[in-house]
Amino acid sequence: MNALSVSRLDSQPRRILLVLPTWASDVVMATPFIRSLFAHFSQAEIHLLMHRRLLPVLEGSPWINRVHFWAPRTKTAEARAAQRELIHTLRGCDFDLAVPLPNSFRSAWLCYQAGARRRVGFARDGRGLLLTDKIAAPNRIRGGFQPMPLCDYYGVLAEALGMPHPGDRVELFLVDHADAAVDARLAQAGVKPHQPLVVVSPGGEHGSAEYFAVVADQLAARFDVAIVIAPEAGDESLASAMADAMNAPACLLSAPCLSIGELKSLMADADLLLGVEGDLRQYATAFETPQVTVFGTNDPRWSAISHRLEIGLGFDGRTAGGASRSSDRIQVPTIAVEDVLAACEAQLNTVL
Repeated sequence: MNALSVSRLDSQPRRILLVLPTWASDVVMATPFIRSLFAHFSQAEIHLLMHRRLLPVLEGSPWINRVHFWAPRTKTAEARAAQRELIHTLRGCDFDLAVPLPNSFRSAWLCYQAGARRRVGFARDGRGLLLTDKIAAPNRIRGGFQPMPLCDYYGVLAEALGMPHPGDRVELFLVDHADAAVDARLAQAGVKPHQPLVVVSPGGEHGSAEYFAVVADQLAARFDVAIVIAPEAGDESLASAMADAMNAPACLLSAPCLSIGELKSLMADADLLLGVEGDLRQYATAFETPQVTVFGTNDPRWSAISHRLEIGLGFDGRTAGGASRSSDRIQVPTIAVEDVLAACEAQLNTVL
């Protein structure tokens, strides 16, 4: 496999296309790479390609001046027309370099269709012929892929481009309108100004609503914190069940659920996040919010970073072949409530 280096470039790229991941949490994990790319190729015009629904993840950042959005993946005439328009627009940008961060065939195909002169990515999932510079996947093992921190995975691409390893300091930005919306929702729910916030994001099945309700009640009694239940989309009924199971009052933010921008603002204000693995965990990391995470089957090594203020409980190790991307919510494992409560208390004692 070839590895591209700056010395092999005919000239510094004038225009670069960076294809971003398709999951919100992975976009967060890509921010060290994005930041490093903009710094290293500071004279280049850098364009991002991403899903429109994920733009709020990067809203407020200095990286979204030139953004293109994927066309819908449907077979309608409108979707086909949008795809043709996207390719026409990208070809008109005359890219010198394209870097697809996702491993998908589709992301490499789009870089090829865009006419980028250099296309640098991992040679896997049958897309090697679409790349001009094929990078060997650093975590490939016989029969699959070894779990590897995603920031380090993207770091291999960075080094192939002649950039220093970007590290793993994930970074997000706040916007005023989302801050104001969250403040209004909390005030409307009766949360006192400057009251410590414990955000609970339940997910899974098998009694997890009652499971988190018991912990939240204990924290409310011992620390006089406001309990804010902020479910991710799809977990609204579980969040309502948790609120119903609690004895202490709770601020339930599920009608409607918070937007991505509002979830970022909430995580920046929170004193603790208690939940399962999900997007909120990544937002909390970006704002250095302490966390207690109850893991199910997703291997935490994929999202491991050096600066996460997290106590993780319960991973069973059953994902050696690759990261789970199932649409099913994570099941809460059999972990004693006392252990979760002790972890939450340890985190709160450091910040209150």
